[in-house]
Amino acid sequence: MRIDVITLFPRMLDGFLTESILGKGIESGRLAVNVHDLRQWTTDKHRTADDRPFGGGAGMVLKPEPVFAAIEQLQTPGCRRIYLTPDGTPLSPALAGELSRQQHLVLLSGHYEGIDQRIRDTVIDQEVSIGDYVLTNGTLAAAVLIDALARFIPGVLGEEKSLTTESFTSKLLDFPQYTRPAEFRGMSVPEILLSGNHAEIEKWRHARQVEKTRQVRPDLLK
Repeated sequence: MRIDVITLFPRMLDGFLTESILGKGIESGRLAVNVHDLRQWTTDKHRTADDRPFGGGAGMVLKPEPVFAAIEQLQTPGCRRIYLTPDGTPLSPALAGELSRQQHLVLLSGHYEGIDQRIRDTVIDQEVSIGDYVLTNGTLAAAVLIDALARFIPGVLGEEKSLTTESFTSKLLDFPQYTRPAEFRGMSVPEILLSGNHAEIEKWRHARQVEKTRQVRPDLLK
């Protein structure tokens, strides 16, 4: 899978793309991520990528010229062009899984007060939000999206079973996890987890999932 990221702050992704599971996925060739500085598609000596919004208001807006040029150069037939924005479709495991099956994604990171609407109307196929909050820039959102979908690419995660047992995949939050030692500062691991009875352990874990979901995210139970 190929992913091209267009951003004003490409160095923000340097460490992120070389560490942990994601770094191993890229090193193995299962995933290729190319990060591009939007300013390389500007045409003036000041490398201007943004300007004041028509109609007034605070902040700056990304200009259409460099963004159009960047996307038109990077896109391939059938690729999915995505804009990371707080007012997009919420990111979910289902969406991450669907995007992981694409051959090529072009991710546009929003910055400042957003991007010229003509970009959204013409060269963007899908708008994605990672949550109901605003970040300093969309590069962080692009990183989250890449990490979320990379886990669905065969061979990247390693132990595929974890995809089916973690939070949200089953519409329930995760169950409590314990490891050695069984006793620590007077706190004991639940006896059921030491019993070796896998059927009863699964029942216990499911009950804990339902209990936590009811307390923290009752909306998921609906």
